[in-house]
Amino acid sequence: MEVYMEVPVEIAFRHCEPSGEIRSEVAKQVRRLEKFSPRVTTLRAAASWLLGRKPGGRRGGFFEVELRIAMPEHNDIVVDTSHGDAPQHEHALVAIRDAFDAAVRQIEDLAREMRDRVKEHVETDRGRVTKFLAGEDYGFIESADGREIYFHRNAVIDGAFDRLKVGSEVAFVEEAGEKGAQASTVRLIGKHRPT
Repeated sequence: MEVYMEVPVEIAFRHCEPSGEIRSEVAKQVRRLEKFSPRVTTLRAAASWLLGRKPGGRRGGFFEVELRIAMPEHNDIVVDTSHGDAPQHEHALVAIRDAFDAAVRQIEDLAREMRDRVKEHVETDRGRVTKFLAGEDYGFIESADGREIYFHRNAVIDGAFDRLKVGSEVAFVEEAGEKGAQASTVRLIGKHRPT
């Protein structure tokens, strides 16, 4: 089955000939996944109709969906809905939605983990406020190595801009700005120290 997606998609149906409704649901879920996470590099999906015994000895079947999703810098995300006796998976559309929902949850968990790792690795510098320009919403911080770093009111967290004074100790993240070094995520960490 062909689904148009920016990443390679392989979809196989085993032991069943999918209806138009099933094909349409798979295509819809693939598009949803692509919108949800542009970091997906490949997607392989396999759907099977498995015959088995229902409670009470009746013969019936379950729709099983397996997904393998590759993302850069991560192990593959693998989803397998072969729950054997999950009655809701007698319905192909429910099994398909459940599989893609599980994939989305795993991708969300990975995204959260990545955000947390990035937060842990952002190193902050320390310095002290050296001057403000009268009537303006910005000032300058002297870094530990003696450089002057520009900062704006919007970079000061916790609404602390109005509490800053010349000599206030701050932590900040240095970034390259249009006119040189600038501070982002400026956090007041100490009291006023006379200059």
